[in-house]
Amino acid sequence: MFPAVPEAALAELGRTEGGADTLALLGRDQDTRRLLLLRAVLDAVQAAEPGICPPATKARLREDWALLTAADRAASSSPARERLRYPLTGAWARSCLTGLGPGGTGPHAQDRRRELARDLAYFSALAAVAAARAGIPFTTELTARDGVLVLPSLGMLHTAEGGDARVRVTYSRGRITLDQVSVYLENGTGAWSGSLAWTSAYALPGLVADAESVPLDDLDPYRVPGRVPDQFGLSGPVAPDDHERKRWLQNWSGTAAVLRSGGEERLTEVLALLRCLVPLEMPPAAGGRGSCSGTSREAFGALLSSAPVTPVAFAATLVHELQHAKLTALSEMVELHRAGPAARYFAPWRPDPRPYDGLLQGTYSYLALADFFQRRALTGDPARSEGAWASFARCHAQVGAALPALAGSPDLTAVGRRFVDEMTATHERLAERPAPRGDTARAQAYVKAARVLWTQRRPRGESRK
Repeated sequence: MFPAVPEAALAELGRTEGGADTLALLGRDQDTRRLLLLRAVLDAVQAAEPGICPPATKARLREDWALLTAADRAASSSPARERLRYPLTGAWARSCLTGLGPGGTGPHAQDRRRELARDLAYFSALAAVAAARAGIPFTTELTARDGVLVLPSLGMLHTAEGGDARVRVTYSRGRITLDQVSVYLENGTGAWSGSLAWTSAYALPGLVADAESVPLDDLDPYRVPGRVPDQFGLSGPVAPDDHERKRWLQNWSGTAAVLRSGGEERLTEVLALLRCLVPLEMPPAAGGRGSCSGTSREAFGALLSSAPVTPVAFAATLVHELQHAKLTALSEMVELHRAGPAARYFAPWRPDPRPYDGLLQGTYSYLALADFFQRRALTGDPARSEGAWASFARCHAQVGAALPALAGSPDLTAVGRRFVDEMTATHERLAERPAPRGDTARAQAYVKAARVLWTQRRPRGESRK
């Protein structure tokens, strides 16, 4: 039984805000769900037929769980829970459950069993890292996948063999030995080694003083959704070189000030919710100036993004994507609507029709961006205001075009109605301080053109909303 969302927290979230207590509530709920997801994996493995999970696999999983439990008890910092709560561990658990689900006897059953075996072997690496972080000596064997062994939060070993291979791993007094390669733990993310076979994990420094570092994770095998990236407008994963890491760092270093200029709560939600960044390739059509970004329901706290172009663009991406994370987390705690998956709604930021839930997600993010850009425009800095007013006007007009369909839906629950009412009130409040006439006119013309184009693309006779 999960906790109800207090009215005050619902109102905050409806305004696209969220104080420390509200954001902590979302985080705790997601962490609880992650542990339940892990429990589901463990139970499904033990219940699986021997042809799916041989006895040796089940026994190894129990051993790994015992090592995790020992790590949790041995260290006050709870490295085991830290690894299980890491966003990408959720994607790993979901992949395991998919492999353990129905369909084990079809034409691709052998491939599924192979992938499941790889997934379950990754749990051994999770347990080993937790034990090492807790200072527990151990000796074990881990499985390298296609010549690569990833130790989450530490780094990656390239083995001499190109396929799947067993690697003997020992840990004692801050040193991990991987066959013949010695690796030394560092505080936080990463581990050092003099061997060229080892690649250390990398993290960006805390966004503000005393904040935790944020992994820039280009190693985890579960860092992108297990689907075709283009399906979501996302490019593929990329491993930044030193030059690209410098670009990430430069823009990251200027992001806190930009977030503050758009409202202190924007910085608060990044500090509370963002747990890792996953670098993506620059979209081919971007020409070095565009970007793509996204979040995953299975990986709460992770943000996938191509390299930021400027601190302002980086901050806007964080604001936009973390609203998706907030709304997804809220939707798992309370039922906001009962609308079906049919894609039939106009969204001025997309050329294709959207389902109701997609429309709600997009409107919520653009409402937060409208608030963010208006606050930046009102700071009085002429160099900042011009571009901020134009961005505010467009986001505000886009939200205004989508809100009637959201608010008029009979599929809203009582809680969902209160939530959308807060969104509507926020949109109206923002309208009290409009952008300059030229920016407003251009934004309205943009939305009008988007609606005309969307209508023309709709099949004749199909309902239009």
